[in-house]
Amino acid sequence: MIDAIIEIQDLRTQFGRTVIHDQLNLQVKRGEILSIVGGSGAGKTVLMRQMLGLQVPVRGTIKVFGEDLHDPKQQHLDYLRKRSGMLFQHGALYSALTVFENVAQPMRELGTLSENLITDLVYLKLQMAGINFEHARKMPSDLSGGMIKRIALARALALDPELLFLDEPTAGLDPDRSDSFVNLILSLHEQLGLTVVMVTHDLDTLFALSSRIAVLAEKKVVVIGTPSEVVQYSHEFVEKFFLGGRGRRAMQVLPLLPKTYQ
Repeated sequence: MIDAIIEIQDLRTQFGRTVIHDQLNLQVKRGEILSIVGGSGAGKTVLMRQMLGLQVPVRGTIKVFGEDLHDPKQQHLDYLRKRSGMLFQHGALYSALTVFENVAQPMRELGTLSENLITDLVYLKLQMAGINFEHARKMPSDLSGGMIKRIALARALALDPELLFLDEPTAGLDPDRSDSFVNLILSLHEQLGLTVVMVTHDLDTLFALSSRIAVLAEKKVVVIGTPSEVVQYSHEFVEKFFLGGRGRRAMQVLPLLPKTYQ
């Protein structure tokens, strides 16, 4: 029996006359890193926002931790959101807050933690993300792109989530910083037992992190499986995305992939 953290069934997403998803089905297994790929307009980020309960589909169900996000009787959406963290593509740090205050913000919203405990937890989260304490009082404008990503990750982990969402986690990073960030995610995934849902177009990141890949095309998930399984699937998008020059170079890391989640 599959232990599914997220279950999506018969999802339909529509904006005006434009249908983004239709009869989309997907399961995210506990402990895996599931990557979502697809062409422009396939609705990757929209799907992630729906998993977070930030957007409501026209039809279908999304269950997270066994709870229907859009059940009109659902009284625990805030609680479910606190069990998940989100790393936005550009970090989305509050520009008027220091590094410390950015990471502390989700903890303060709880309204149950003392300032002394929040201070200890903020420094712990920064340490987990590889940020030295000396940077805690800096403003986001004083930080490099790589540091912004790490601090945003520390904030995403502020409430000890079981489920972590990553939107283009290595976008804008040079190869060395990208590799370092990928290694950090792998380490935290293993240490914390996280379930991760990631949207990325970067093939190196995709193959380095993914337990499974879900391909969005034709308004649904056309194939889902291990990276080795997906690249062998006969579909126009799969062949164009994975089997071009960049894809073939990235696939050289396939033997080094994390153990496939069975």
